[in-house]
Amino acid sequence: MEKKRTEAQSTSTRPRDRGRATRHRLIEATARLCKERPGAEVSVAEIANAAGVFPNQVTYYFGSKDSLLVHAAFLGLLHDARRVERIGRQAPDAATFGRNIARAVLAMPSLPSVARALASGISKPELTPVVDQHLRLLFRQSERFASQLLDSRGWRARRPLSVEARTFWSTALGAVLLVRAGAHGTNADLDLAGALTIHDEPDPG
Repeated sequence: MEKKRTEAQSTSTRPRDRGRATRHRLIEATARLCKERPGAEVSVAEIANAAGVFPNQVTYYFGSKDSLLVHAAFLGLLHDARRVERIGRQAPDAATFGRNIARAVLAMPSLPSVARALASGISKPELTPVVDQHLRLLFRQSERFASQLLDSRGWRARRPLSVEARTFWSTALGAVLLVRAGAHGTNADLDLAGALTIHDEPDPG
């Protein structure tokens, strides 16, 4: 009896495992296509072909191509953010850390795709929960990184790290949205490092 129950549970989990694998392949393939062809329109047929699945599986697993594009954009952003973290760990002091982090973030190749994802969340309310889910994940990852870095270096922040992470990314993503909306300027016009309050000096008093 126990053996039959175990076999039934194993059989029921296989479709879920296959579903997760298919979702992952679709997100990875879409992120790769968007990175290879920044700004270009990517069709459902191209995504399905790159992932080795049927086109109708895009809507089956994600509801729409736009939803899949949001997932893929933030996957690229999280990958880029991990590379930025490695750059941040190499900084010898807090001031250099801020400058290096800001420069690396503004050069991330995933930012244009994320800007489109944010715009989709504004124009299509059904995508708002998807965007919110990924933003929360980004903020948590950044907060965790900052906490580990400050603990290991003895640095401090002048506000809660949850606020630090949200403020920093809101500034960076807002700058990209402005550029996409037609605002003139370059990265040199933005003091992204100034959005950080991380320091290695004794607090006054």
